[in-house]
Amino acid sequence: MRFEVLTKDDMNELSRLLSKAGIMNRTREELGWELSHTVVIRGKFGELRKIDIEPVRQRLGEIEATFRSLIKEIKEGKEIEELLDDTNDAKVEVFSALVEAGFLDIGECVKLKKEPALEELKIELRFPMEDVIEYVEDLEKHGAKLVTEIALIKRYYVEVMEIEEEAIAKAIEIAGEYATEESLVEAMFSGLAKSALAKRMLELVEDIRRKDELIEIMMEQEPIILRGKDVELAVYYEEDAIEDLLKELQTLGYLKVKGNRVWPY
Repeated sequence: MRFEVLTKDDMNELSRLLSKAGIMNRTREELGWELSHTVVIRGKFGELRKIDIEPVRQRLGEIEATFRSLIKEIKEGKEIEELLDDTNDAKVEVFSALVEAGFLDIGECVKLKKEPALEELKIELRFPMEDVIEYVEDLEKHGAKLVTEIALIKRYYVEVMEIEEEAIAKAIEIAGEYATEESLVEAMFSGLAKSALAKRMLELVEDIRRKDELIEIMMEQEPIILRGKDVELAVYYEEDAIEDLLKELQTLGYLKVKGNRVWPY
């Protein structure tokens, strides 16, 4: 199982703490990417208001309320840091539109050059694809475009090389302060699954000394079912996964594999 952390420092610190607790682990860095799909539509506020699509109406309502609030704050003589100290999407969008249209004089204080007309402001609305998936075709009819952004990022992991339930539980406890929530949940289930699979294999190795026979019996017993008070976990696996786990158990010193022979230490 492995934990994902957000920074290299967290990765090294988690690895150190696991090692200190006697839990075998190794760090790993990978280059990954994140995809985001956004639906973008741009136009004058007055033109966009004609679009009878719920997400557009809702966003324009937010922008209108923000516009009135922002103009009031500007007339009160607030500095730009004060105006944007609680930057939300609508406030940034309105401020940018006012700057683009030439309505603002930005000095020590932000001032209006002339009274702006909301209907004439050019506004850009951005919606995450998943929020407007059912409206995409209608939005495209009004000139909306799909923008896909790819961000290359470094990902940091700490892999735990243990099969004992006690060690796995301790690793999860230690990683709780460092790992992402998603990877922590995944590690909990994958750790239990791997532990159960290894335990079954080690039990069979006591009587079975041929690797092909061991793998055949393991495949016949799929899935392995773990039952708790209020939960049931079904562990499925492929033959290649059994081969890999055999190699790992050998590395950890639980058994020996040589050719088609296998036996416990």
